[in-house]
Amino acid sequence: MTTAETTEPMAFDPYELQDTVAGNVRDPFPRFAELRRQSPVHVGKVDVGNGPNEFFGPVEPVTVLGFDECVQVLRDNETYSSTVYEGVMGMVMGKTILQMDEPEHRVSRALVSPAFRSKMLARWEEGLVRTVVNELIDQFAERGKADLVRELTFNFPVQVIARILGLPRADYPRFQRWAIEITSVAANWDRGVAASEALRDYFSGVLAERRADPADDLISELVNVEVDGQKLTDEEIYSFLRLLLPAGVETTYRATGSLLFALLTHPDQLARVVEDRTLLAQAIEESVRWEPPVTLILRRAMKTTELAGVKIDEGADVALLLGAANRDERKYENPDEFDMFRDSKQHIGFGFGVHVCLGMHLARMESRVAVNTLFDRLGDLKLDPAAEDVHIEGMAFRSPLSLPVTFRAR
Repeated sequence: MTTAETTEPMAFDPYELQDTVAGNVRDPFPRFAELRRQSPVHVGKVDVGNGPNEFFGPVEPVTVLGFDECVQVLRDNETYSSTVYEGVMGMVMGKTILQMDEPEHRVSRALVSPAFRSKMLARWEEGLVRTVVNELIDQFAERGKADLVRELTFNFPVQVIARILGLPRADYPRFQRWAIEITSVAANWDRGVAASEALRDYFSGVLAERRADPADDLISELVNVEVDGQKLTDEEIYSFLRLLLPAGVETTYRATGSLLFALLTHPDQLARVVEDRTLLAQAIEESVRWEPPVTLILRRAMKTTELAGVKIDEGADVALLLGAANRDERKYENPDEFDMFRDSKQHIGFGFGVHVCLGMHLARMESRVAVNTLFDRLGDLKLDPAAEDVHIEGMAFRSPLSLPVTFRAR
């Protein structure tokens, strides 16, 4: 075992990169509802809570806030293209499945999707995710209090992804910082580009090692995977890994944090889940509906079209507000309420259509394992009564930045 594998990683505080939450927007949903009641589709500048959106060029942007309208856009990948991401994230991530249209998207997704098949998820759950979560809980279980964001939810997804990739423990904080810096490129361009270059340099050495000496990890599988005689190039692997890190780190930590916030602020539902763990699956789905970790998806109109009676010009950038769509009163009764017992209805917290989140089953599994393990090991779990102003915030990404709790070790 190398020194890198045994060295404890330095702690990384989520507050260090607080600008990634896109300001301090606490509750954008009343504004979303107001705009949606005016029209589920808006053309031109729209202020959704953090100032009016800016645009350059001759084509006015479009904002979509309705559930059915978002689904219609995500279902029609010929009229609404994902290539918009080439100019948004392509500069820092490279060419990924995020910005590909069919049939290129289908081919590339087929090359990487075997890594997320159910057999692999089951293996990771038992031999990896549960171990990581228990190791983190060990550090505070006897204390009687903890901040679940800083001490658990912020840390475990990056450790899971890094171990799946077969990367050394001492490097975990670097991956976490790089992942968050890439997704916050709009807040700090130079920082995002530097993180992208650092990741490529890091992974170039790892790929060379795996080709010379394959290991039992995801990078070795990506190096060797082949579909219909086609293999991934090094640049395609770099791009996929740049996408996987933020997707697997930031969104999962935010989703798990918001799930815990929802249950802790609804103690009656928390008690039901603790008593009957089969309810956890529906609690996860309701949490992702109520507070999706990513609230925005982009598309570009490839031809002049119409949506909900509103004309959309060819070339228009179309912003789909998933957070607004998931609280559309035309779809959900009392949409602003967290209610895991509501009639089961589809949500788009993981997207929809051909680009539905590739890692959604991994994210669900990680949240389920983390929350179940907390309940198994900690009794009388509740928000710390001494804590002040615990809340969810952000715009493009949302989650609680802190979850102070008290408990008793079982």
